[in-house]
Amino acid sequence: MSKKKVIVAMSGGVDSSISAWLLKKQNYQVEGLFMKNWEEDDNKNCNIKKDLYDAQKICNQLNIHLHKVNFSFEYWEHVFKNFLYEYKIGNTPNPDILCNKIIKFKYFMNFALKNLKADYISTGHYVRCKKIRHKFYLLKGIDKNKDQSYFLYTIKEQQLQKILFPIGGLNKIEVRKIAKKLNFINANKKDSTGICFIGKKNFFEFLNKYLSTKKGDIIDLNGKIIGKHKGLIHYTIGQRKRIGVGGILNNYNHKPWYVIKKDMKKNILTVAQGKNNSNLFSIGLIAKNINWINYPIKKINICSIKTRYRQKEINCKIKFLNEKKIQVYFNTPISSITPGQSAVFYSGSICLGGGIIEKKIHV
Repeated sequence: MSKKKVIVAMSGGVDSSISAWLLKKQNYQVEGLFMKNWEEDDNKNCNIKKDLYDAQKICNQLNIHLHKVNFSFEYWEHVFKNFLYEYKIGNTPNPDILCNKIIKFKYFMNFALKNLKADYISTGHYVRCKKIRHKFYLLKGIDKNKDQSYFLYTIKEQQLQKILFPIGGLNKIEVRKIAKKLNFINANKKDSTGICFIGKKNFFEFLNKYLSTKKGDIIDLNGKIIGKHKGLIHYTIGQRKRIGVGGILNNYNHKPWYVIKKDMKKNILTVAQGKNNSNLFSIGLIAKNINWINYPIKKINICSIKTRYRQKEINCKIKFLNEKKIQVYFNTPISSITPGQSAVFYSGSICLGGGIIEKKIHV
């Protein structure tokens, strides 16, 4: 019986490397595929050459072939342009989620299954896939600190049938230990953080390169002008640092300032003091572009929600407005609900799906 062929998305990092090793141990026919998703300033930003070198080194060590493909055009058209548009209208997008949806689980998946005749694809995400009564579910990774299900809520069940997540049942410490035993050159390589195409660049400078900005007023809750902002695209709801009003005293106390509102039409930034300020909190939200992983859900009795990756889940109730839009009410108010970010829903360890936050519902 011939081995099942799996193409692993090799990034040059330790997670995809150990994924490939584990799949070889499980007797799959394993090949790697390195994706180049960004063209500009390769050496300065994404370290593409170094990542490709590391990926090739690991593939040589595992004696597997490494394919290379350039999805820079697709990334620019379907991820980066959306990223810029969302900032332009005042939102704070998460390009990693769209990258997973469009690049990894559309273009990469199609390329591997059709062009390379693979039976499966695999990534180094810390999530699990479990078959329960003939249905495939996306589950959180065992490592609570590394679980990446929040970033994969756009996936569909039919895709899960063709994806393997080898390290979802391991924690990061175990993964690095295995890599050290195997003498992998990336055993201690730092995890990639932030947005790849920005890299170590100043985020403000990067945005200014693509989007025009206009300075404007910063006001308090009473409408009093207390400073000048550098352009609303540079601020996000709940932001505390780098607002530019920290030195103000007079009628104000020493509590830190937080961004609570961006008025794009009037070009005004509203701020308030104190992390427990009621203006920061929401009792619910409206989310659009809803994706349910397993089936179109029309009623949910009990579930929990995350509105940011590292956030603790909060129980919530969902009201269905239409197939792609829902209203959500939290059991406990949540701070800093940010339009453009994602709301992701869970039932225990199962990721149900999610959507894009359109607006918050005030306390």
